[in-house]
Amino acid sequence: MTGTQLMAGKNVLVTGGTAGIGKATAVGLATLGARVAITGRDRGRAEAAAADIRAASGNPAVDLFTADMSSQAEVRRLAGTILHAYPRLEVLVNNVGGFWAHRHVTTDGLEHTFAVNHLSAFLLTNLLLDRLKASAPARVVTVSSGAHATGRIDFDDLQGAAGYSGKRAYSASKLANIMFTYELARRLQGTGVTATVLHPGVVRTNFGTDDPASLINAMLPLMRPFMKTPAAGAATTIYLASSAEVDGVTGRYFANRKPRTSTKVSYDTAVAAQLWKVSTELVGLATVPTTRGAS
Repeated sequence: MTGTQLMAGKNVLVTGGTAGIGKATAVGLATLGARVAITGRDRGRAEAAAADIRAASGNPAVDLFTADMSSQAEVRRLAGTILHAYPRLEVLVNNVGGFWAHRHVTTDGLEHTFAVNHLSAFLLTNLLLDRLKASAPARVVTVSSGAHATGRIDFDDLQGAAGYSGKRAYSASKLANIMFTYELARRLQGTGVTATVLHPGVVRTNFGTDDPASLINAMLPLMRPFMKTPAAGAATTIYLASSAEVDGVTGRYFANRKPRTSTKVSYDTAVAAQLWKVSTELVGLATVPTTRGAS
């Protein structure tokens, strides 16, 4: 099978695919022959991104879906639409995420960073799990960050109400991505669905511009020459989504297309189980079917 045919016949969903790493990931996977769906908050921007991806990849099979991933109702609506549109789903890339310097509250009453960076991926993955299992071998790839190393899951203040720090909230959400992936991999053993997580590197994107910290604004011009391009940042995501080298590899953290060791607390199975339980409660999966959405 040639490189351009590697993903032929496979359906892939990339959240946050209108710019940056997500868009570059979509281009890479479309170039490999996949049918790629991207999500974005704004329809006009998503349509423009989809057109760019089609042109850059030479693949017309690029679909777009709009959803505000901070809203659980929107995530549920997205899942239902995806289930209706794709009888099979071989790859889910949980890419959407961001940094917010100040504390914001979502329509569900949750802290925005935790809701977007962790809970949206947790909810969407669970809603699509039956379809992924039915499409096995299938893969769930989640984009985390090296910032997870300074993260801490504070179950007494997951919503940052006692004292919010953008850096602390971001690091905690990225640690949650890794612990979610490890726990998901344990739960998916024997299903043919793998779960991996990655650090893309420090990438030259519009990351954090919705609500930037003053320090980031000051440092960005100095940092830009040393930052990866979005295409370079997407390389590990594309590798984990497509490469035969990682067939069957699950519950692992990667950087620069190589397995790495994540921070010690990320391997704490008791904390991971508690995070899963709390996340389930926060997104209402205890009372809502976990793998079905209204179409």
